Amino acid sequence: MRDGPFYIPAADLRRWLLVQVLTCLSLLLPLAACGAPPDERKVKETQTGLASFYSRSLHGERTASGEKFDNNEMVAAHPTYPFGTIVRVTNLKKGGTVEVRVIDRGPTKKNRAEGVIIDLSRAAAEKLGMTRDGRTRVKVEVLEWGKKGGKKRRSPKHW
Repeated sequence: MRDGPFYIPAADLRRWLLVQVLTCLSLLLPLAACGAPPDERKVKETQTGLASFYSRSLHGERTASGEKFDNNEMVAAHPTYPFGTIVRVTNLKKGGTVEVRVIDRGPTKKNRAEGVIIDLSRAAAEKLGMTRDGRTRVKVEVLEWGKKGGKKRRSPKHW
């Protein structure tokens, strides 16, 4: 039946549907471009080199900051950054990232001579997907400087 209160000729129906689809797309595309909110913290310093991770035997030992080392926390050792410094470590080989808090001094002088710039906890190394390799090429970005002699900050288990 072609004549009823809801009858729309085929050509008009196609045009109406096209207008509706284009209208929806024009409203949704700007939202898709937004994505996740950008990280508000500015990168204060960047280093590139190798990362390694702590031996399991060090779990529970005191670090240079006086804090007990926990291989399940997102923590790291760096030779010069103040304790409490928050850094983002990016695996340049596989692309993963993790944020860690500096609580110790390291890597050892021998490892630094081989290009290692940071030692990570096992949890951080697992999140970066580097436990099988032992070492991987990384970019280390300082997001927040720690306070020299300041209070210890708690590291979330899964940053």
